[in-house]
Formats: sequence, C-alpha cells, structure tokens
Amino acid sequence: MPLSSSRRSLACPDRVRRACVWLAAVPLLAGLPPACLCAAEPPWLEISANQRFLVTAEGEPFFWLGDTAWEIFHRLDRDEAARYLEDRAARGYNVIQAVALAELDGLDDPNPYGHRPLIDDDPTRPDERPGPDDDYWDHVDRVVAKAAECGLHVALLPSWGDKWTGRHGRKIFTPENARHYGRWIGRRYRDASNIVWVLGGDRRADREWQREILRAMAEGLAEGDGGRHLITYHPRGGESSSEFFHAEPWLDFNMLQSGHSRSGTNYGMIAHDYALEPVKPCFDGEPAYEYPADEMPPDRPANHNGALEVRRRAYWGVFAGGFGHTYGTHAIWQMHDAGREPRWGVVRPWHASLDLPGSGQMVHLRRLMTSRPFLTRIPDQAIVAAAPAAAADRVQATRDGRSGLRDATYLMAYFPGPVSATIDTTVIAGPRLRAWWFDPRSGGARPIGDLENTGPKEFSPPAEDDGGDWVLVIDDAAAARGPPGGP
Repeated sequence: MPLSSSRRSLACPDRVRRACVWLAAVPLLAGLPPACLCAAEPPWLEISANQRFLVTAEGEPFFWLGDTAWEIFHRLDRDEAARYLEDRAARGYNVIQAVALAELDGLDDPNPYGHRPLIDDDPTRPDERPGPDDDYWDHVDRVVAKAAECGLHVALLPSWGDKWTGRHGRKIFTPENARHYGRWIGRRYRDASNIVWVLGGDRRADREWQREILRAMAEGLAEGDGGRHLITYHPRGGESSSEFFHAEPWLDFNMLQSGHSRSGTNYGMIAHDYALEPVKPCFDGEPAYEYPADEMPPDRPANHNGALEVRRRAYWGVFAGGFGHTYGTHAIWQMHDAGREPRWGVVRPWHASLDLPGSGQMVHLRRLMTSRPFLTRIPDQAIVAAAPAAAADRVQATRDGRSGLRDATYLMAYFPGPVSATIDTTVIAGPRLRAWWFDPRSGGARPIGDLENTGPKEFSPPAEDDGGDWVLVIDDAAAARGPPGGP
C-alpha cells in the first residue's frame, strides 16, 4: 500500500508544476490566475482500513465517479482536452480513465501534433525530445496536469491490451521491456498525486506468459514511482480483474467490466468480488455505455442503452458493494469527430455527446452515497424481504453497520422501475424512522415521513409517466439527517 507519510509532504510536483506553468500561458485558461492552477491538487489515494473503499491520505472517503476517455491523449489536442476535462469536472466526475499507448492505432497514428509515443515500437525507447512541448509524452504531461488542475484523478493505462497479447493488434511487450517501460512511466509520474495505474486494457490474461508481462510491468511501475500509486487491472467485457490477479500483491483493488449488453446486470459480479479473500475493494469500471436515443446502431440493437440502463448499472453496482462507478459513452471513449471512422455505430462527435442525460445524472449517485456514513456501508440483500424475481427488476439494498447485526443507522434500496418490494426496516436499531424517495434523475428527495419501526413494510415508488427508477432511503429518526443527496 502506498505510504501516506511521503504524500503529505508534497506540494505541486515538479513535473506537474512545469505543466502548470505551460497551462498558465494557454489562452483557453486565461480566466484562471496562474497562482491558482496548482491550488487544488487532487489527494493521494489509499485503501481504507477495512479494505473496502478508497480514501484520501487524510482518511476521507473517496467515491470514484469515473468517465472513460480512453483516447484523450492520442486524439485530442490540448484545447479539446481542456474542454473535455473542464466539462467532466463541472458535472461532478473525479476520475478519467485514459490510455497512454492507445487502442486505435496508437503506435502508428500520430497525435494532433504529429507525435508518436515510441521509437521503432520499442517500449524501452519512448520518443522523448528536447524542449517542453516537442513530443508525445509532453502532451500527456499537459493533459495530466490539466486534469489535476480540474481536481480529476487519471486512471492511467500504460498500454492497451493488444500490445501485450497481440490480440487485435501488434504485440510489442515482453517481460523484460515491460518492466523497463513500467519503471520509466512510473518514474515520470512519481510525484503526480492524481495518478492511479490500470494494467490490462480489455484483454484476458489467460496465459502464463501474459501474466508474466503484466507482473513485470507492475513491478516496474512500483520501482519507478516508489509504490506511491494504487494499481488495478482493466479486464475484458463480462470479466473481472479478480479472475486472474486477485491474490497478486500488486493488485490493490478489483475492477470489472460488466459489458455493454442492454439485458446485462452487474450486481452478481460485484457480489462475487466482494466476498473474496483477501478482502479488496471492487467496482464496475466499464458498464453498459449510453447511446443517444436517436442513435441506435443498426448492427447492435441489443447494445442500445439509454439513461435508465446506465443508472441501473450504477446503482446496482454500488449498492451491491462497489466503492464507486464509471460512466461511459461510445462517442467519447474513442473521441470520435469528423473525418474519423466511427466505432460501435456512433454518429455524434464526442463534444456533442458531453451532455447526454445519463452523464449528467451520475453525480446524483455520488452525492447520495456521500450524504450518509460511507466507510461503514455494507451490501445487505437480506433487507429485501420480498421483491420481483426478474433480473431487470432487481431491488438492490445497502446499509451501514455490521453484517448479521441490526445496528444500522440508515438503509437504501434501489427500485429499478415501477415495482413493489417489502423492506425489513428492523435492521435499523432505532424505534422511529424517517423515510425518503430519492430521484436518480434529478437528485431531488421527496419525504415519505416518520414511521414506527415495527417490522417489514411494503414500499412502492412514486408513479411517474416514464416509470423510472427510485431509491428508498430510510434513516434512524434520531440521527436527524437532512434530505439524501444533500450536503
């Protein structure tokens, strides 16, 4: 685990400070005084004492609200990257997932400034040139620094998975050069507090030689950055990092990719990882991506997901035990724009997809979870005494306290649609309850009122024209808490 004592002594890191000096000269950022550019350095992250959550070095809860921007370093120039990062920060995101050696011809297709990442596809020869703004890695530095200025962490994949497996791409890594490259990029971002390392890149590590490459890269990262950053693994769709690496000492927390099918769920995958030993935090790092309602791909109709499906994966995953959640949409991960071949049938460019309904609604989940005690939260499906059996109608429950005890001060139950369920409120210790309906679309809360805590009760969410989802929030009345989702 990274050492918090070394983190607390850091001011603005030298490399990020140099990038901040560059940012001060960019006209797009003229509204911010240069002295403020490094004022809000994102906190270093650690694993909580109970091994279930991420926290800052000061022990404050960190709810991971991520967005997938895989191609940001490769396809966006600095003004475009600033536009994207500022938008995501304004919408309440705090993590951006991005790839250094990108998926979409990232070795041969240059970035907007004509630069490529490696010399002769050699991971031991990053293409570094003299000057502060003359190569691919200078651009990555600028984007990482801009993210830090916006208060965003970067979940940084050193490479996409094709480059260490050869599947759908060109294999360039061996254990030897993977360690060298890991050491180099780890050293480069050693002092950047806003980095989380992510190995993998949408591939299975089902061969021992593949796992050897990844172990070597993880060891190289730790050698380069002194073990200061957390590390996880981004798996193939429908899988979790736990399948191959749960017991590996370098894996700090599990990431799953629940997949993009409209009929899919993620609560079972989260529950599986939550129950593993040794205990490690887990979350869904790539769920169903949002499609605009008028942009259903003709070749993938089963993968069209609107805002409701996006919200369902988010609340199911977090209530089942996830420490956070990542949003995504196909136009943005690939940074699609005019002149580029679209993937997954996208039509709109990335910048016209920033304000999709689901993308703006994710912050309500973050605010809901942080409006109640966070680090004592557990999943507890036993709260749901009776509910629909269909997978899409799953009523998922969470609360604080200890498993097997009736010591909760609150409970939450996610209703994915107009379904009814019986909720056992007696997991809350107090005799009187205060209940609310929380709206995942608006972030608003409707009071139900005070109730006697006399036993299981049937609840039905408010009737709305769209038959949307709701969260039932019940507090111990003695806690005198404000509306869920509030400060």
